Amino acid sequence: MNTSGRTSGDRGRFGELEPIGVIDIGSNSVRLVVYEGAVRSPTPLFNEKVLCGLGRTVGSSRQLGRDSIERALAALSRFRAIARILGVKNVQAIATAAVREADNGRDFIMRAEKAAGVPIRVLSGEREAELAANGVLMGFPSADGFVGDLGGGSLELVDLADAKRSNAVTIPLGGLRLLDLSGGRIDKALDIVDAQVAGVPWLGRGEGRTFFAVGGTWRSLAKLHMEMHDYPLRVMHGYRLPASQVISFCEMIRRSRKLTDIKGIQEISKARREVLPYGALAMERVLRRMRAKDVSFSVFGIREGLLYSFLSESERRKDPLLAFAEDYARLRSRSVEHAKELCTWTDAIFAGAGPRESDDEKRLRYAACLLSDIGWRAHPDYRGGQSLNVIAHSALGGIEHEGRIFLALTVYFRHVGSDDEGDPRDEFSARLRAIVSKRTLRRARILGAAIRAAHMLSVGRPGIIDETPLSYDGNRLVLTLPAAHHALDGERLGRRIQALAKLLERSHEIRRTK
Repeated sequence: MNTSGRTSGDRGRFGELEPIGVIDIGSNSVRLVVYEGAVRSPTPLFNEKVLCGLGRTVGSSRQLGRDSIERALAALSRFRAIARILGVKNVQAIATAAVREADNGRDFIMRAEKAAGVPIRVLSGEREAELAANGVLMGFPSADGFVGDLGGGSLELVDLADAKRSNAVTIPLGGLRLLDLSGGRIDKALDIVDAQVAGVPWLGRGEGRTFFAVGGTWRSLAKLHMEMHDYPLRVMHGYRLPASQVISFCEMIRRSRKLTDIKGIQEISKARREVLPYGALAMERVLRRMRAKDVSFSVFGIREGLLYSFLSESERRKDPLLAFAEDYARLRSRSVEHAKELCTWTDAIFAGAGPRESDDEKRLRYAACLLSDIGWRAHPDYRGGQSLNVIAHSALGGIEHEGRIFLALTVYFRHVGSDDEGDPRDEFSARLRAIVSKRTLRRARILGAAIRAAHMLSVGRPGIIDETPLSYDGNRLVLTLPAAHHALDGERLGRRIQALAKLLERSHEIRRTK
């Protein structure tokens, strides 16, 4: 299986790729992200933002504030120096609603281009919406629903289905704009939001679909929700909640008289707190109008959407999860070839009389196999816990939290064993086990036990397990050893095959053939 299109002898990709920098001049923040290259699952090499508040008074005065301009120019000068130090030759710079609508926006761009050292494209509202949709496709390749990207000055909405965009629209509902136009009165902001949302008739056709939430303010809402509910996995991307729960949560935020009384609010930056009720208001009213089924938060937005537009069609068609997993295996595991063999070797467990799996569960299994040996350099007593933490918090795309936890627990069980308790020293694993479905947990135990047995058989080297297949014979799980590998049989291998068979509710046999 070759998920990335690179040869099996490659040892890494960083020397092969040309870094790409994206400067995003938004209504609230100015940010530089440097990506390793134009690939399906890019890793940021550098990421810095400055909350300049360029759009703070654009709604009422149509002017970018003087102090905000100076902060933005200082940030752009620093970003230019950083790009030079990192050797980034390709820097793409974009500006959004605040600069687009301000009367002094053109003058600012002239100064900003001198500071940044690159041309700056001022995006139209429609192009901004298209890039937001592209960003969601970067992180969720099979996304189907409405995309909403809330910035400081505007809200972009797009209908996304079968990787195709339609009904893209931009409306003036950014957090800073609402704060400005309402004079800091949430009740007045409510009327403004309702009037704007009512002007998007196709929102009413979103019943039962997913709303993909993009933007820093909405990510702050997700973070606050995690804090309030003591959710163990503090990763924003792929955090999915029922729409009814999000509506209730947003209503509570915008009705709250003192944000400082809300549990976890101290984890939200002070600069974000002032616009949080307005972001919650916009989310609540859009979801009510849409009658959405659920909400999935995305960390991929217009910057990643811009990067997506540079990808070839063949690169876009790749699975971002498997592309990431294979590249990470190449960088961190002992043998990516062995990891690929595990994908095929474990096929037999979930075929025929074995447990059933969906297409998505199969791709998750393959990703877990590819990531299964990334912790081999750690001390043996801590490989499970360290692998769990690395995978659970990695910059994975193409996956939501249930799948992310499956990957982390699978590799955890591969190191510590698949008994009911795992490693009692690891509280994090226990908390993750408590929030996934029984089906997901069982699959993680089974696959972890299979990988554990495979490493005992092959010593992590390629060319062994592809010659020693698993199969079912009646109620038995059978490992077949040809004559060339008889000597690999032993007590520990037998115990691990037995442990795997027990999880599958079968007896076991190690069958030697001539």
